[in-house]
Amino acid sequence: MTLGTLTWARALAHLDLVAPSTAAALTAWAVSEPRVADEVLVAQIDPDLADTAALTEAFDLPPSASVNCVLVAGRREGTERIAAALVRATTRADVNSTVKRLLDVRKCSFLPMDRATAESGMEYGGITPVGLPEDYRLLLDARVAVDDPEAGGIVVIGSGVRHSKIALPGALLAAMPGVEVVDGLALA
Repeated sequence: MTLGTLTWARALAHLDLVAPSTAAALTAWAVSEPRVADEVLVAQIDPDLADTAALTEAFDLPPSASVNCVLVAGRREGTERIAAALVRATTRADVNSTVKRLLDVRKCSFLPMDRATAESGMEYGGITPVGLPEDYRLLLDARVAVDDPEAGGIVVIGSGVRHSKIALPGALLAAMPGVEVVDGLALA
């Protein structure tokens, strides 16, 4: 696969490049979905280039290929509800309306960085939906599942660590166990 100037390899053959929880989730997912073995790829990067703007510029990636994963939470009747909102980097998650409604909470906010990294077991700037705690809802904007002509149907997500990125077809990400595809999750 060619996307930008990164060197991509099969993620299952390079699990040392991803967070431990991501490695475990990829391995389990591959058992039920054989496409994972060939279509989920990983590329090593300089950790200083993990942020979307730096990554796209340094490796000639189309901005629409990058998918951001933000962790949000809200409370209802004393119970906290957490979700990962996945949207293209060219958009932003509609936290105050769509996510709040889906979580059925009065107020929704981003998890603080220290809590997000501690609970996910992932590094800030590398948080990915692959390997998050099972009680987190995974909300994916429907536009991520649709082929983007600039990116050739491929999306780039975190790997749980800052020194690599994962690439896979958006449609495959939408089919990952636990993912809920949501129309209007992202604002343009």
